[in-house]
Amino acid sequence: MSGNHYLDKTRGILYSYLACLPLLALYEILIRISQPSAEYAVRISVDVWFRTLFSFLGLNALSAVLMIAAFTGAIIVYQKRSELKHLKKAYFGYMLLESFFYAILVGTLIGIFLEAILLIDASNPLYQLNKLQLIALSLGAGLYEELFFRVILVSALVYLLNKVFTTKYIAYSLSAIIAALIFSGVHYIGEYGDIFTVSSFLFRFLFGLALNIIYVTRGFGIAAWTHAIYDLLVITFL
Repeated sequence: MSGNHYLDKTRGILYSYLACLPLLALYEILIRISQPSAEYAVRISVDVWFRTLFSFLGLNALSAVLMIAAFTGAIIVYQKRSELKHLKKAYFGYMLLESFFYAILVGTLIGIFLEAILLIDASNPLYQLNKLQLIALSLGAGLYEELFFRVILVSALVYLLNKVFTTKYIAYSLSAIIAALIFSGVHYIGEYGDIFTVSSFLFRFLFGLALNIIYVTRGFGIAAWTHAIYDLLVITFL
């Protein structure tokens, strides 16, 4: 395996899209299995935002999500059709291993920084939900939060701030910081939002910055799986 070839291909949109399809499928399946009799299923906040928008437009939320995923996939596959015959299935396994490494590395380094340098506990509170719900929400967070906070929000902020600042470095840096602040703050909003603590806010802010870097350097697929795997590790071991 050529390292440069792997890094280049897996950063691209084709591998990112295909790698994230299991996140979407597992999230929707586990949400329904874990809450079969719930009138209103507990979902990731960004997912709820999208569903509210779809409902406002008179669309069935699940149908709209699947339609957008299929339409987006059709465009990507058509544009990248010449690459399909050279698609390497092993790369998806390497992407998972890489994401697992980033999840461990980033979580550990931020935890050490907050505890040793700032002298505060970096532990994260968990929702009072069952384990299957937490697994579903972990997968959904990786997909929906990365889609919104990295792909949509960071891209939009970079576009706007590039019009204000002549230096791209400033525009990118401010975009990353603003997006990370919003990403952290969203976790304290809503019925199932966490109780605000300085340690958890700072942890999520720094985690958001790290995910911004991973998204820019390694693509959406790696960022989404890094986020999902980290959350899965938290609910498994903490």
